[in-house]
Amino acid sequence: MPILAAYMVPHPPMIVPEVGRGSEHQIEATRSAYARVAREIAALAPETIIVSSPHATMYADYFHISPGVSAEGSFARFRAPQVRFREAYDAELARTIERMAIACGLPAGTRGQREPALDHGTLVPLYFIRQVYADFRLVRVGLSGLPLEDHYRLGQLIRRAVEETGRRAVYVASGDLSHKLQAYGPYGYAPEGPQYDARIMDVCERAAFGELFDFDEGFCERAAECGHRSFVIMAGALDGVAVTAEQFSHEDVTGVGYGICAFHPGKPDEGRRFLDIRQRAQSRQLEDARTKCDPWVDLAWQSVERWVRERRVLDVPEGLPKALAHRRAGAFVSIHKQGRLRGCIGTIAPTRDSLAEEIIHNAISAASRDPRFDPIRPDELPWLEINVDVLGAPEDILSEAELDVKRYGVIVRKGHRRGLLLPDLEGVDTVRQQVDIAKQKAGIGPKEKVELQRFEVVRHR
Repeated sequence: MPILAAYMVPHPPMIVPEVGRGSEHQIEATRSAYARVAREIAALAPETIIVSSPHATMYADYFHISPGVSAEGSFARFRAPQVRFREAYDAELARTIERMAIACGLPAGTRGQREPALDHGTLVPLYFIRQVYADFRLVRVGLSGLPLEDHYRLGQLIRRAVEETGRRAVYVASGDLSHKLQAYGPYGYAPEGPQYDARIMDVCERAAFGELFDFDEGFCERAAECGHRSFVIMAGALDGVAVTAEQFSHEDVTGVGYGICAFHPGKPDEGRRFLDIRQRAQSRQLEDARTKCDPWVDLAWQSVERWVRERRVLDVPEGLPKALAHRRAGAFVSIHKQGRLRGCIGTIAPTRDSLAEEIIHNAISAASRDPRFDPIRPDELPWLEINVDVLGAPEDILSEAELDVKRYGVIVRKGHRRGLLLPDLEGVDTVRQQVDIAKQKAGIGPKEKVELQRFEVVRHR
C-alpha cells in the first residue's frame, strides 16, 4: 500500500500552550492549520506515522533511523516537562528500510544512535496528532549532510518499504523554513530569508518537487533554512505518482518561517519521477562537458577511470602538449560529485618528471587516498566532475594585504607545519577566511603568527 498522505509542518515549541504561555497566539494561523493536519491524519487512520526531523540524530554521511521498540521525550528543555510522550516504534518497518538501504548502497540504518529521546521536531507534530488520534506506531528518521539526491532516494526507499510491509502510513516532514525573515527575530534578517520562503511555498503549493533540487546550498545556508532536506525525503516518498497539494498556512511574524502544506497522492505518473529526470539531464551535461574538456582534465579523467576500474596506473599517453609532457609543476586535482567535493589531492611543488605524471598520480590520490572520503566506486564515475589546477611558483609575501582571494592561493607556514588553500573557491570570499582555513588545515592556531606565500594557478575545467 502506498503512502496515504504527506504533510509539511513546522516545529516551533512555542506553539504548544504549556511552552508558549500565551505567545502561541502570535501564530494562530499555524495552530489552526496544524489542527487541520491532525484531523486529516485521524481520518486516514494510519498504522504508522513516519516523521523526518532536522533535530533527530544527524550525521554528515549517514541517515539515522531510530532503533528499538519505543522512545519517550518531553518539552523539559522548553520549561514544560509535564508535556511528554512515550511512543511505540514500528520496528519492522524501520528494519525493512534499513535492509533495503544496505542492499542498494545507501548509507542509512539504525546504527549510531546518540539521542534516543524524542526531539522537538518530532514532539511538536505529535502534540497535535495525539489530541485526536492515538492508534499508530512511529518511525523517526534523521537528515544528513549527504546530497539532496540521496535524501530523495531515502524517501523512495521508505515508500518501497511501506509497500512491502503493507503498512497504512502517513509521512510527516517536520521542518521550519527560513530563520532570517525579520530584523527583530532571534536570528536577524537576510534577504535570502524571504526569498527562500516564497520559493519553497510556491514549489510545495504546486507539488513541483523536482525544483527542490534547484535550491543552491549556499543560498539555503544564507537563508538559515531548517527543513529543506526533510521536504526532499518526503518528495521521494511520493515519487512517480500524481499529487494534489494544498497550502494550509504560512507565517513569518516571529522572524522564522512556518509553512504547512498537505499532499495527497493519486494515480501513477511517470512524468513525476523527478530524480530520474534530473539524473538524465545531469548525465547529458556531464557527457557533453567531458567531450569538451582540455588535455589537462582529460588526462586526469583517464587516470581516475583506469585506477577506479582496473587499479592500474595510467601510462603517460603519446601526443600530449609540450606543456604537459615536458614541463614540471605542482598540480591539484579536484573531483566533485553532484556539486560536492569528492576528493582533492595535490602537490605544491613538482615531485615527478613531468606535469603529466604529476596529474596522473594526483588524480589517483584524489580518487582513492583523500582521507576525508571513501575511495570512488565505479558506479560513481558517470556523476563526477574533475578540475585540474596547475600551480605557479610560490612567492614570499609580508602580509595578508598582498593577497587576493580570487587571484592568489595562499600557503601558511609555522615551523614544520604548512597549509595551502587554492584561490577562487566557492564559499571563501575574504582573505581572512582563506588564511584561517589554510591554518586550520595545517593544525595552526587561529592566533598564531605565520609566514605567508602566495601563488597563482591556471585552472583547467
